[in-house]
Formats: sequence, structure tokens, C-alpha cells
Amino acid sequence: MVSTRGRAIALTVALATGSLALVPATASSAEPRRGAAAAAEPGPGTNYATDDPFTSERTSWFRNDRFGMFVHFGAYSNLEGEYKRPDGTVCRNAEWIMRECKIPKDEYEKQAATFNPKDFDAKALVAAAKSAGQKYIVITAKHHDGYAMWPTKQNKWNLRDHSSFDKNRDILAELKKAADAAGIKLGLYYSIWDWHDPDFPNADTFPQYKKRMHAQLKELIDNYDPDLLWFDGEWDTDNPTNRWSSRDGEELESSLRGLSPDLVINNRVGKRQVADGDYGTPEQEIPEAPVDGQLWESCMTINGSWGYARWDDKWKSGTELTRNLLNTSSRSGNYLLNVGPDKLGRVPAPATDALKAMGDWQNHAGQGAAVSNAGFPGVVSEPDWGVVSRSGNDLYASVYQWPGAGKPLHLTARTPFKVDSASVLGSDQKVTVTKSGDGYDITPSGDATNPAATVIKLSITPASPTTEGSGTGLKAEIFDNDQLSGSPKVTRTDPTVNYAWRFRGSPAENIPDDHFSTRWTGTIEPRYSEKYQFTTVSDDTARVWIDGKLVIDNTTPHNQAVDKAAVDLQAGKKYSIKVEHTQQTGEAYMKLLWSSPNTPQQIVPKSQLSPNKG
Repeated sequence: MVSTRGRAIALTVALATGSLALVPATASSAEPRRGAAAAAEPGPGTNYATDDPFTSERTSWFRNDRFGMFVHFGAYSNLEGEYKRPDGTVCRNAEWIMRECKIPKDEYEKQAATFNPKDFDAKALVAAAKSAGQKYIVITAKHHDGYAMWPTKQNKWNLRDHSSFDKNRDILAELKKAADAAGIKLGLYYSIWDWHDPDFPNADTFPQYKKRMHAQLKELIDNYDPDLLWFDGEWDTDNPTNRWSSRDGEELESSLRGLSPDLVINNRVGKRQVADGDYGTPEQEIPEAPVDGQLWESCMTINGSWGYARWDDKWKSGTELTRNLLNTSSRSGNYLLNVGPDKLGRVPAPATDALKAMGDWQNHAGQGAAVSNAGFPGVVSEPDWGVVSRSGNDLYASVYQWPGAGKPLHLTARTPFKVDSASVLGSDQKVTVTKSGDGYDITPSGDATNPAATVIKLSITPASPTTEGSGTGLKAEIFDNDQLSGSPKVTRTDPTVNYAWRFRGSPAENIPDDHFSTRWTGTIEPRYSEKYQFTTVSDDTARVWIDGKLVIDNTTPHNQAVDKAAVDLQAGKKYSIKVEHTQQTGEAYMKLLWSSPNTPQQIVPKSQLSPNKG
């Protein structure tokens, strides 16, 4: 994982590129085709946005599962967190031990040759994940030390060819088989930054490294059919110099989607920007609210280290971890909780104990419904006594600070709704619900059911939506200049505003990849009468008008940026909308999303857009 040092990320890095074949997702309209793979080379007319990750079938499992296991396991595990220097002093680290302890390359290779994780048990690892309620596993196939945990054909620096491990075993194949049997998704971590490969830091030879990297990733896809690829090591740094650029990210992501269209990919495939990959990756922290413009997953350690360290006994309690999980799911995020097997491949008992405690909590009285298939509640604000998640028309109030029998818990309503019933999961105590001030008072008659979180289930009737619209999108006028001037070169109907043209794409084949602009006009029809948040993800400029009022105005050329505006709308009414985007040079993006108390964040769908202003 990333250390706490050197996380600054530049938006562009000059880099000589290699000649690698690309299979981008292309579309002439703004409604990308799921799993589309067209021309072998990108260029004008290419849209890299294959779908809307907030709503697509491709990402539905990721959005619903919410809870995964991260596994940091590699040649560094053999040292178990300690390196004894020639002078007798001991340096401590985990997965960064080679670099942070300045272990000479030949000495690191020598210790890796003794690595023998003979006790690695894929079924036991999957069982531990299952017991915790984790629905997917992401394991480090290659970390920053470059050591491959599968029998790669690209080098000998791997578990089969450079270890004391059984040459007939393949732990990734074993894990894939066990995960499939248990109905658990498998993801693979791959570090872009490579401390071992001599071609990596040199500008002249970096293209050769990239070629091998693409080949290794193709091996992983072909041999293990992962559901997810988790990249890391994309940031600008030295020792060794990291030359990865946003252009490299465009190239790699496009290539991977051609190889496996249903892959879910994190944003570290590029430069960790809001439109890179499918989701963001906050590390060792949980955002205070849903992340604007992208899905997200918080990765965290179960103690203080990612890889195994025999001296690290800072184990988090089951209560803390359970609350982390609830905090994450209630903000529409995923929780990727790490374990680090020891040099023999065994997961430490304190880790499995904590995982079991989390699973026991979820399995008790159906409390896991507050996590799986649940997300941001929308209709209520987050209270100071816990969190609230929502699944359909059920709210799950996870209470950390129980008020005591007969004392109320207040919920602030963000939009009108009716509470039909209320109950404490795992208890037959009565729960009284009364309107109070800006929301409801929820009053349980008894005690808390457990110390981690007591869940009160509220079945609600939300405001009634209008019928689904029958729109077809917005009128798009596309110009071959960045001033929206003159006559448009292309006029068409775009089903949605969901574009990632990146460096080499553009809105149409006769529009250059730089210095273009687009104006979308028509009407927008909300499903609910409530306050909507409009969000744009853009590069270089973006402006949005609703009913003639300018609500988003970012005309200073910028890299990937998120802008927001709140607008009160009435269900069934059609409002005029105008969206303008200009592109000068570099990357180009334009996405228009909305959300409301009863509308989860998403690209504004074509059904609610019409190209006609009447």
C-alpha cells in the first residue's frame, strides 16, 4: 500500500510511450455500450466511458456487496516485519521493508528464495472471509517489490521460480477455486511501481517494462478471470523514479476493458482522479459523506500493518471494525479490510477472531441488512448517535449510543416520508415513533442488544415518484473550436452526458481531440418533488443552467474537477436545461449527475431528458 509519505499526485507527467495495442470502448453517442470494444486504435470519436458505474449491471455486485477482504501477501511476508542489518541493528517494516530498510537487492532476492508459504490454505482464507460477511477478496498478485505471486512467464521473479514453495502449487488458482465454490468474488492487486525491474526507472527502457506489465495483466485475466483489478503505485515518487502518467492510465484501462469488459477497476489505474477507473480508494480513512462523482471503497488495516509483522499487536476490536463497516455502508461506500498472512501463509488468530466478531454481529437477527444491498439513506441526515443506511423502503438505524429505555433518538428528515413500522432487530421491545420538530423521535422501550451497534429497522413510505419519463436525451451541438463559436460541426441527440474522451478521444470522428466544445440543450424532468444536487465532472470547463438560471459556473480551465449545485424541483414538471463544456488541451471529461433524498447519485438518465424545449 501507499506509505504515509510521498502521496502527492501530479496530473500529467511527460513520458515516452510504448507501442501497445489498445481496444477502447467507443461510441458516437453519449450512451456507452456495456462491454463495448470497437476500433483497435483510439482517436477522434472515442468515448472511454463504457457505462455509468453508479447504475450499471457490471458494477452492481460491487455496489451491493459492500464488504471485502484485502490480503497483503508476498516475498516481504517471509521477513515477518523485521530485517537484521549487518551491524546487528534491526529495522522494522512490513510490505515496504525492502525499500524502507534499504535491503540490498541481492540480499532481498536471497531471502525470497527461502520463502515457503506451505501452510497457505485457500479454503480457510475464504472461510474466514465468509464468517465475517465479506463478499469479495482482493489479494496482492504483485506488490511494489515486483515479486509475482503466480507463475508468470514474463520473468523468474515469482513464487514458482524464486522460492522454496511447492512448484506444483499456484496459490492464486487455489484461491480462485475456493472463492468460486463459496460464491465470493476474486480481485487481484497489481502494483504499477516496481522496485525490482531494472527497466522501470529508466525513461528509455520504461516502455519495455510497460510491455511486460501488460503481458502480466493479460496472464492474470486469462488464467484467473478476476472480477476486479486493484492497482497501486501510480503516484509520482523516486527511489526508484516512477514515470507512470495519466496517458499510461488511459492506455492501460482501455486495454483491460478490451480484454475483460465486465472488470471493475479502481482509480489508481490512472492518477487517482475522480474519473479514473470505476471507483475511488480512500486509504485508512472513511469519508464523512458519500463521495461526489464516483463510487468509493475505503481500504483499512485490521491492526497497524498491511503485510505481516510479528511485532504489530495493535489489533482493532470487533466493535471498532463493525462500526467502521456501518459508517462506510451508510455513506454508500465499500469497506476493504486487510489481513496479512505470515511467512507460512497463515492468517493470525487475532485477525480471524475480529473477522468472526464482525460476522457474528451481521448474522444476529438480520443485522447484516444494514450493510449488504444498503447505502446512503437520503431521506434523513446522519445522526450524532450512530448512522442510518437504506435498502429500498427500509431504513436501518445503527445506534452506537443507546439512549436508555423510554428515551428518544431524533432523526432529522431531509424530505417528507411516513414511518409505517419500527422494531429493534433481535428484540421484541416496543418502539414508538412520533413526529417531532424537523423529523421524528424514535423511542425504544428497552435496552441495547449489543455493545457494537443496536439496529432499529424503520419501514417507510417515501414521497411518491411520478411515472418514469420517456425521454431520449439532449440535443448536442458540437463545435471544432473551444469557444462554442460559429456553426456546430455535429448536431445529434445524446442520451446522457457521460463522457470520458481523455487524451485521444473526442465527441465525433470529425472533431479533433483538442480544442472542441459542446452545448447540450433540452428539458429535464425530476421524478420527485425535492431538492436535487447536480454534479459535474469536467475537464476543462463546465457550465449548467436550469430553467435559465446559471447553477454551475466553472469557466477557469482546469484538470478533472467536481462542481455541485442544489436546485429545488417539482416531480413531473419539465425544466429547461443547458450544459456547456469546452476542451482546450490534455484530458477531456464531461459528466452530468444528479441525486436527491430519494434518488441515489447517478448519471442523469436519458428517460428524464428530452431534446425538445417545449
